[in-house]
Amino acid sequence: MAEGRTLEQKRILADEITAAVTKTFGVDPQVVTIFFEELKTESIARAGKLLSET
Repeated sequence: MAEGRTLEQKRILADEITAAVTKTFGVDPQVVTIFFEELKTESIARAGKLLSET
C-alpha cells in the first residue's frame, strides 16, 4: 500500500484482517501474522500513471 496510513488505521486493519482469517479458516488469532508493506507513491502506478503524479 502507499505510505501515509496512521498507526491507528493499521491497528484497525490488523484487527479486522485477523478476525476474518480466524473466522474463515477456523484458526487461533495467535497464528495470524500480518505484514504491512508501504511503498512511496513514486513506486506505485495505476492506469499507467505513477501515484506521485496524480
